[in-house]
Amino acid sequence: MNTSPSEKNPAQPLSAGLRFRHAIEQERPLQIVGTINPLAALLAEQAGFRAIYLSGAGVANASHALPDLGITHLEDVVEDARRITAACTLPLLVDIDTGWGTEGSIARSIRELEQIGVAGVHMEDQVSAKRCGHRPGKELVESKEMEARVRAAISARRDSDFVIMARTDAVAVEGLESAIARANAYASAGADMIFAEAIVSAEDYRTFTQNVSVPVLANLTEFGKTPMLSLDLFHDCGIRMVLYPLTAFRAMNEAARIAYETIRRDGNQAAIVDSLQTRDELYTLLHYLDAEKKTLLGRNKP
Repeated sequence: MNTSPSEKNPAQPLSAGLRFRHAIEQERPLQIVGTINPLAALLAEQAGFRAIYLSGAGVANASHALPDLGITHLEDVVEDARRITAACTLPLLVDIDTGWGTEGSIARSIRELEQIGVAGVHMEDQVSAKRCGHRPGKELVESKEMEARVRAAISARRDSDFVIMARTDAVAVEGLESAIARANAYASAGADMIFAEAIVSAEDYRTFTQNVSVPVLANLTEFGKTPMLSLDLFHDCGIRMVLYPLTAFRAMNEAARIAYETIRRDGNQAAIVDSLQTRDELYTLLHYLDAEKKTLLGRNKP
């Protein structure tokens, strides 16, 4: 198992995976925020986050207006991830659902995402026709099948620091004890970290981390089964990463709804203009004026 940053040639730039591992060491627990597109990634970087996340639900919902039911595929996720890694230097963790099929499909997923600069992935132990982790009716594959998924992912990565995180949905289906057993089996198969989905109390988080041998991520999604615990409490429970997968996306959607309804009702945006990002703020985020100067200089060259 590869749970600590490896030594690298100091003359070489750090890989995304190694930067993600360093972030986990530098901030405990590491806050990881969902970014559905490159602009959101830049806003997260501006806010001071050290790592970002691309949710499978975010790809389905935001890029395709589809529910998160295993409908989107590798190509959809790669396209969104490529745009984010091209625009933002923060290490990106990517949700690859169940790996999209066979062990060969899993290996292809790892190679393509590693190639475009992703820091790591998480893969879950649900059946291929997966459901949202906080919905009823989830079905799991046998532990041995998930272990095979993990081994396929480990074998495919070229950089040993590229993070393979195994997500278990067993707490809601089989109970905490089974989830711990599965997590340790996945770690033994090579998983660097564990994503513990839908845990319902601080006590259960503490029990989980005390009995699992690798770093554990807690998913603090809204409107789900996990309570809104404080960062300090997560730290006390031994959680190494806290994920906020779609908070900004939900906020964007609500803001957009209000904007559209206001414009439709009033005929202009006067009632909401004070709540909007200004042109100058957007230009600053995108380094617009610097780019404009370079463009003008290029035009004026003899």
